[in-house]
Amino acid sequence: MKMAKSYDVTIVGGGLAGLGLTALLSVQGFAVACIDNTAPKQALTEKFDGRTTAISWASQKVLEAAGVWDALAPDACPINDIQILDGDSPVLLEFESQDVGGQSFGWIIENRLIRKALYKSVAKSKNVDFFAPARVTDFSVDDEKAVTKLADGSEISSKLIVGADGKNSFTREWMDIPVRGWSYNQHAIVTIIKHEKLHQNIAIEHFRAEGPFAVLPMTDAPDGAHRSSLVWTQHGSKDKSALSYDEDTFNMALNARFPKFYGDVKCISQRFAYPLGLKHAYSYIGERMCLVAEAAHAMHPIAGQGLNMGFRDIAELATLLISAREKGRDIGASSLLKSYQQARRADNTLMMGATDSLNKLFSNRMPGLGPLRKLGVRAVSHFPPAKQFFMKQAMGATGLLPTLIQDK
Repeated sequence: MKMAKSYDVTIVGGGLAGLGLTALLSVQGFAVACIDNTAPKQALTEKFDGRTTAISWASQKVLEAAGVWDALAPDACPINDIQILDGDSPVLLEFESQDVGGQSFGWIIENRLIRKALYKSVAKSKNVDFFAPARVTDFSVDDEKAVTKLADGSEISSKLIVGADGKNSFTREWMDIPVRGWSYNQHAIVTIIKHEKLHQNIAIEHFRAEGPFAVLPMTDAPDGAHRSSLVWTQHGSKDKSALSYDEDTFNMALNARFPKFYGDVKCISQRFAYPLGLKHAYSYIGERMCLVAEAAHAMHPIAGQGLNMGFRDIAELATLLISAREKGRDIGASSLLKSYQQARRADNTLMMGATDSLNKLFSNRMPGLGPLRKLGVRAVSHFPPAKQFFMKQAMGATGLLPTLIQDK
């Protein structure tokens, strides 16, 4: 048996949430072990993850606290305008940054670039050990410590284990925590598009009969090409979807669906397809163990809030860990973990309910529902308090934010 040194926290999962928490805790001086089953070199390739993320205002604060925002800022495209469309209707609802004091609603960044910045931060930290590729096979927990066991025979001891290992979390399964959820029988086709004219920092959410069609502004390519990220949701099997179109047919379909102000559009990257569903763990915590991000909750991307909610999880957990250490308390104590769950469960449940309802509302083509849906959206547009609420939700600036990401 190979014995590794002891740490304050062991994080299982080196995705964006796991790496983000590792970087946050590292900056605060915690000794952290982060374990992932994918080698960094593989995870940084364009073929590994073709997605972009709409980083909210609150998530930008998390990345800033983790010390990586300055590296990301040049590649982060601000969202200054959000337009909501339904079917063949003109813009039904528009959110403009001038309505929130000129602040951007968020920034669009490639996941690969976020991962790269976090890898660099973790690699240069003296109090982080990154185990990858490595596979977790078992855990053991007692009153004093939690032990993570790896396939190579290593054992990693810490005060707390955090499961950040995604929708199919091994950590959650080992904790014997059931989930509630369902498949939407939808998948999201994700790719990058170049377009003839400027996107004007506008994000489009177009609710079509086949599913939401989202266009998200990106920074220009090195050759000056204007770019946007596409998230095209479709029903049914991906084998019978636009994913299987040849290049010319796919580009024709894009030009038929993009708003005319983009000019001519063309796909310039690999196409990816991701199945969509809802999954929510009945509990986020166990003895000296807890779950964050998609290990605890996975939602529809209709509002672009999945990773943002995960970042709020890690900010809350980091805030509680910092406070416990300052007071000389056990960072793996059940009271701390209960506080974490209480702080995050309601917020996550509210957002999951909202995205589920939006998807069902705008995917339903029942006769007579369309006019009622448009009437409701227009009512929000003409009622400033409601409009302000939805804009703050988009920014992740509602509710009680963890101390770590509040404006000082």
